[in-house]
Amino acid sequence: MRLMKYCPRCDIYTLEDRCPKCGGKTVSAHPPKFSPEDKYGEYRRKAKLRDMHDRNNS
Repeated sequence: MRLMKYCPRCDIYTLEDRCPKCGGKTVSAHPPKFSPEDKYGEYRRKAKLRDMHDRNNS
């Protein structure tokens, strides 16, 4: 079973590893499983903030 993937650059969904429109890499369109004992939540939140900061400054 193949899962949907998302191209953040083009804002489209696909089943491919590469975006058919721009050729960029796609990411999983599904959120990670929820766990009350989230071991990596702190790191994920820091990475998200860093990505948002990078997009705003570019």
